[in-house]
Amino acid sequence: MTDSKNPFEAIMAQAQEMAKAMNPALESFSPKGMEKLWPTMPKELMEMTFGKGVSSKGLDAKTRLLLTLAGLTMLGAQNDTQIRMTVRHALEAGATKDEIAETIAQMAVFAGIPSMNRAMDFAREVLDESEEKDTDS
Repeated sequence: MTDSKNPFEAIMAQAQEMAKAMNPALESFSPKGMEKLWPTMPKELMEMTFGKGVSSKGLDAKTRLLLTLAGLTMLGAQNDTQIRMTVRHALEAGATKDEIAETIAQMAVFAGIPSMNRAMDFAREVLDESEEKDTDS
């Protein structure tokens, strides 16, 4: 950790050190780099980390990821990497394409149609990748 008085700089420096430890080739942390390094995690790990591990009677990983996708859509177009990663994780957790599309579409009311369209474009990129992998298998 650095001696910086700015906590955000200290947190970013720590994240960069963690990224370098995971992959020494990373000179600095970037969301796109993380997306390539770890595009998705297994459903069981998501459940343990984000789902039933928090509360056995709480939301499952799929529901948490759909809520995350809704929030990212609300934040707008600057979240391209996060939206793509969340769509991949939601698929891995059992979400259907229709559930993903409906989650994003519903945000048009709250975030506006441009944010919804942009999030839909990011989601389509992942869904297209997913279809290509399915046809290659």
